[in-house]
Amino acid sequence: MSDSLVPVTVLTGFLGAGKTTLLNRILTEQHGNRYAVVINEFGELGVDNDLVVDADEEVFEMNNGCICCTVRGDLIRIINGLMKRARKFDGIIVETTGLANPAPVAQTFFVDEGVRARARLDAIVTVADAANLPARLADSAEASAQIAFADIIILNKLDLVTPEAADAVEARIRAVNPLARIVRATRADVPVETLLHQNAFDLARILEMAPAFLEHDEHGHTEGVYSASFEVKRPIDMHKFQEWMGTLLQEKGGDLLRTKGILHVAGEARRFAFQAVHMMADGDFLETPVGPEEKSRLVFIGRDLNRPQLRRGFEACQVAA
Repeated sequence: MSDSLVPVTVLTGFLGAGKTTLLNRILTEQHGNRYAVVINEFGELGVDNDLVVDADEEVFEMNNGCICCTVRGDLIRIINGLMKRARKFDGIIVETTGLANPAPVAQTFFVDEGVRARARLDAIVTVADAANLPARLADSAEASAQIAFADIIILNKLDLVTPEAADAVEARIRAVNPLARIVRATRADVPVETLLHQNAFDLARILEMAPAFLEHDEHGHTEGVYSASFEVKRPIDMHKFQEWMGTLLQEKGGDLLRTKGILHVAGEARRFAFQAVHMMADGDFLETPVGPEEKSRLVFIGRDLNRPQLRRGFEACQVAA
């Protein structure tokens, strides 16, 4: 990923989880960087003008309500406008309302060529309330989606739960999203440098650093949101994979929140990193060579996953034995 692209952090989390506290921390800490902050409802966020001015950040208010498909055009317009300014930013933070599904924001970096040429999605950071998350996972599809889409999850308000309860909540999170990095916090007291400029959404970079990143057997579930992991031994026929994945995302993309994979492609010396958000897919070859016993791995996070069907589909993408 080019260093010339401006990193964008999407900050999400259910109502009351602590997004405001975290954003205030980012705005006021002496980190030496300059950020543009895009929020959807300035008043609702509770960050006053004095704080923003003192922090030397620029805040852009999206008044159309929740950041979703209906306002993706506004997000594209704002990011493109920021990129044209003489005074450059070290990064952009997009804060979504507590009731938002972060998928449309992430998809913006797949579908708009102008944004893609100037900015990159650095990470989706979700703030989770340790005391109330189990209840929210049970009654809110948005809360489940926020956990499922996350690259980094801040398990916040640990002062309100016992260590045993915190461990149980973390296990619930892992059942939904086995790939996210979980950081525990009390009052969003997380070092800013561990959240921003992480390249956490860049699957290729993660796999370069940790080749075993996708080696997970978890396929637990929480209130309809599942994670399912598969592994095949023979090389992948890329034409078969593209056909299968294209059809799968077209038909089931609404239920497939995140898809990530590392593939050993037949006839290729390098591994291939694949990822998708709903129906928007992307991928590229890694610099690291294929190992002698290289396997292909694919992880789905979503709703109503048909494990046998997904397994059969992935296995059918292998070259003939």
